[in-house]
This record gives sequence, C-alpha cells and structure tokens, in this order.
Amino acid sequence: MKAMVIGGGMAGPVTAMALRKAGIDATVYEAYDRDADGVGAFLTLAVNGLAALRTLDLNTLVRDKGFDTPTMKLSMGSGKPLSEFGFGDPLPDGTINQTVSRAALYGALRDEAVRRGVPVEYGRRLVSAASISDGVTATFADGGTAHADLLIGADGLRSVTRRIIDPAAPDPRYVPLLNAGGYARGVRLDAEPGVMHMIFGRECFFSYVVNPNGEVWWFANPRQPRELSREELARITKEQWREKLLALFAKDKTPARELIDATEEVFSGWNTYDFPKVPTWHRDRMIIIGDAAHATSPASGQGASMAFEDAVTLAKCLRDNRDVPAAFAGYERLRRERVERVVAQGKRNGDGKSLGPVMRQLLPLFMKLNKPNLSWLYDHRIDWDAPVPA
Repeated sequence: MKAMVIGGGMAGPVTAMALRKAGIDATVYEAYDRDADGVGAFLTLAVNGLAALRTLDLNTLVRDKGFDTPTMKLSMGSGKPLSEFGFGDPLPDGTINQTVSRAALYGALRDEAVRRGVPVEYGRRLVSAASISDGVTATFADGGTAHADLLIGADGLRSVTRRIIDPAAPDPRYVPLLNAGGYARGVRLDAEPGVMHMIFGRECFFSYVVNPNGEVWWFANPRQPRELSREELARITKEQWREKLLALFAKDKTPARELIDATEEVFSGWNTYDFPKVPTWHRDRMIIIGDAAHATSPASGQGASMAFEDAVTLAKCLRDNRDVPAAFAGYERLRRERVERVVAQGKRNGDGKSLGPVMRQLLPLFMKLNKPNLSWLYDHRIDWDAPVPA
C-alpha cells in the first residue's frame, strides 16, 4: 500500500513515519520550497502529544530541541495571582510538557522522516485529486501528477484537500484575537525557567516563559473584533506592532513592556482561527487530518499534539484494516468526539483572553470556584500494539 501525504509541516512527516511503522509507504508533498519550512514562533507540546510521538520513538528527538515546561501560573495584570496548573503526569521516561520553537520542531521532524527513508518533494502544490478504481491521482500546480492507494491531507487551516473532499466545507471561524510575540534577550526576571506565565492584562493578554538559556519567550493576544485581511496585516510594520503592544501594557504591573523593548524583532501579528466542526473528513480514498480537519485556537495548547495523535491513530486503523474507506470510518469514530471537545476547550480559553472590565473583576472568584479537571485532555494515550476495534 502506498500513500500520498499532502503538507510538509508538522503533521505530514509524522504521519508518513507512522504509516511506515504500519507497513505503508508514504511520500510527502510540500507546496513550498525547503527554505519556507520552519516559519512561526514557538509552541508547547503537551504530554499527550509527546506520548503519541513516543510510539514512533520521536519524543526524545523533540525533547532535545526544547525545554521542560512543568506548570502554568495565571495572574492578573495588577500582579494578583490567580491559579497554578500542571499539564498532566510525566511519561514513563520522565518527559513532561516541552516548549520548542516551530522552526526547530519542523526541521527535526522533517530531517528524521528523510533519515527514515520518507521521500519529501518540495514545490508540489496540490490543485486537484480524483479517486479512481485503484487509488487516487493527484495533480499539482507544476503540471505534474502522482498516484497512490490513498491521499492524506495534512495541509493545514487553508487545506486544499478539504475542499476537494467536500466543496461545501465550511470556512475557518475567526476568533477575535491577534497573535504577536518574540524572544527577549538581556532581561533578568525573578521567574523559574520553564514555568509558563499567563497574564490577564487590562487591555491585552500576555504570556512569557524563561528559557533555561536566559532568553524570555513571549506572546501577546490583542483583541481585534473585526477580522483583518492579509493586506491589512501586511501593512502594519514591525515597529508599529511594537508601539501598539507597548501602549496596550502601559497600565499593567507586568514585565511585558520590558520584554517587548528587549526584543530585537517582534513577530508580526496574525489572525486566530478555529474549526468548531468540519462535517466531512473523508471521501473514497481521501482524508484530512490535523488542522485541516479540526483546527483549534492556540489557546488550547493542543494543535500539534492533536495532529500527532491523529497520525498515529490513522496509521493504526490502516494497519488493521486495508479496506481504506472502512479504515477511514474507524479513524473518524475514534477521533471526532475528542478533537471537537479540544476545539471547544480552546474556544473557552480564548474567550477568557478578551474579557470586559466587569468580567475581569470577577475572574479571581471564578478561578477560585472553578478549577478545571483536564485529565481527559492530558492523560490520553494510544496503545500502538492494541488492535483497532472492528
């Protein structure tokens, strides 16, 4: 059995490696040139996502690229502490949540996939695909084609595969928050390395974590009720972003302004989106996974972890059932409820970042009375050796 994997970000190479473990050959097709890999800021991988990588012997690879993030501390912009959370139990080898730059993660996963024999073709932008009697034929923007027994769309939020499978598929939902961030250097904070600080500021949400190497990694989520177009975002210069952020944190008693000033390059802002529900994940021998099927707000802290769980689960389903449409149906049965619950959790977390003045005053009481139990999220484990139920 041979598979085409569309998308060479994080989900694509992991999916290809999982398929190889299941005895299925896979080739990754990436729309951009190699130099376009690794864009973006940083993310935190939760233990459930790392557990999925562990089934493929990838968790130590990722662990060596990031740093431990054991807890998260929430506070108000006034400095008032709210709560402290853990991120689930460590893996058997002691691995806990990891914070890692997207560039390092992309590069490590891609290079490991190639080392394991996964072909990766760059500059291959999918434009169409058709199921035929013995598989799927894909056509790319360069005029070339490829054929395999099945096609897996790991091509993200703006997935072409999703539209091919279902031309009536919904558009992503805009979450009224922008994202910006950066790496501050030369700032000494009285903060334990690895602890993620989440701050509900008066005008803007702010987060930072101290890297053991001394850098401070941070991000901010300015409220933005109206969705900005790509052109509008592109017109905002990096210095304008810096000035905007400095103004938003002027009234807060946090290190936000100091960190922004100490950041050589502020990452330009981008919109936030999610997918509350994508009705159709698969048709014939084509399927979507990861953000293409269930993008979640970054506030969930689970985007990459969900994609890694998807990859391992789909590979198991295809290992145990070579009837491709039936394997796809089994995969959806195992994944849909969980991922849609994660998307809903991310939406709630994101809504909390844009509270009005009254709700912000009530937040300390709410946090005291409603400490969430997220064991369902972090304790999820996939047993590779267990057969998939019929």
